Formats: sequence, structure tokens, C-alpha cells
Amino acid sequence: MKKYKKIVLMTGLLSLVFLLSACGTGQIDAHSTGFWDRYIVFYFGEAIKGLSFGNVGIGIILFTIIIRVILMPLMHFQTKSMRKTQELQPQIKALQQKYATRDQETQQKLQAETKKLYAANNVNPYAGCLPLLVQMPVMMALYQAILRIPELRQGHFMWLNLSQSDPYFILPILAAFFTFASTYLSSMSQLESNASMKIMNFAMPVMIFVMALNLASGLSLYWVVSNAFQVVQTLLINNPFKIRREREEAARQIRDRERALEKAKSSKKKRKK
Repeated sequence: MKKYKKIVLMTGLLSLVFLLSACGTGQIDAHSTGFWDRYIVFYFGEAIKGLSFGNVGIGIILFTIIIRVILMPLMHFQTKSMRKTQELQPQIKALQQKYATRDQETQQKLQAETKKLYAANNVNPYAGCLPLLVQMPVMMALYQAILRIPELRQGHFMWLNLSQSDPYFILPILAAFFTFASTYLSSMSQLESNASMKIMNFAMPVMIFVMALNLASGLSLYWVVSNAFQVVQTLLINNPFKIRREREEAARQIRDRERALEKAKSSKKKRKK
């Protein structure tokens, strides 16, 4: 069940956005009280209005890009951590074989040795969830700002009423597509893909699609721009095609060295004869 924990966690977090985003009620303005309403939702709304240039949709797009730029170091850290975790998989499998017995004492030893291995290599196996955790309050505040700040609630962008869901399902489809592209490209750079990773590639887009059908299109617009940005960032900074070519080249060099050593040994044996 451990390999499905990440899926369960992400499903729970996204469901939390759906539930908690609807908790706030009442209009928000400069006189609102409470830390969340006054200092988070209100200033998110002010930032979007300041970036709108006459159109709230443009404000949401620019706001999303700024958020993603701010998160770039965190996303880079996540990517490095995931690659390190994958590189440790052969050693982790060796530990699992060494402590294959299912009794409690042996499993505790396995957990202790696995933690020690992660710590020695400066790897946090849960770092992959960190960017999503950071984005949770952003999505919640954005959703409430769109619904509770009059200027945003009345905003339109192209065919969209930003406080209502997309009537033509275009944004939900785009949000699901870019989510799939983002997760798929990330999985391509892994040494091996397990069952949970394959499920995640399809489960996340489906969850985003279903929620985008029901939530304000302003939030769907955020998802589309955010995940499209992630796709571009992955191709530029952590290009899986380049990583695969590098690994293939490294594997080829290792094979060539092994062949050269075998050839040298064979020649040495012939000279001795």
C-alpha cells in the first residue's frame, strides 16, 4: 500500500481545495476582518486587479505566471529530489531483498536502513508533494477572491464568466491535457516507472478535469496556465528526452569500457599462451 500513499495524499489535497474554497462567505474588501480574508484573499484580489489592465482574465494569467516563477526554485528542488530518489532504487530494492521477512522486527530494520540511506544521500522521498502543498493556499485564495470580490466576480475573459464554470468545457479539457503532459514528462525522466506513477499520470488529469467542470472558470484558467508553464519549464530545465539520451550515452560508454577490458584480458591470455 505504501506506493499508493502519494496518490491518496494528492487526491485528498485536491479534494480539500474543493471543499474549503467554498467555506468563505460574504464580500471581501479593505474592511474585511480575519487574517485569511483581510490579508490573503483581499491582497490576492488586489494583485490580480493590478495586473488586469482592464481584463480580469489577463490579471489571472499574469498572476499565475508570477506565482510559477516564484515557485521555480522549489520545483527545481523537487525535480532533483525525485531524480536522486530514483537513482537510489537499486539500493532500496537490495535492502528490501535483504529484509524480505514480513515480521515486525525485520520491517522496522528495513525502515531504519531505508531512512539511513535517504539521509546519507540527502534525499527526502516526500519532496515531490511539497510544490502541491505550497500551491494549496494559492488555489484556495484565488477561488475565494474570484467569488467574493465584486470586481473579480463580475469579470469576463473571452467567452468565460470567470465566477462560473466553462460552459463549453474547453478549459477543463485544456487543464486535464496540460496536467497529463506535465506528469507524463516528469515520469519520463525517471529510471523506472512503477504502478503508482502510471496511475498518477492518468488519475491527476481526471481529477483536475472533474473539478474544473464544477469550479469557477477563473480557477480552471489558473490550472491551465500553471500546468502549461510547468510543461515548458520541464522541457527547458529538466528535459526528459535529453536526460534519456545522456543515460543511454553513459550506458553505451560503460558497455564500451567493459568490452575493451574483456578484449584486453583476452589478448593477455593469448600472449601468455
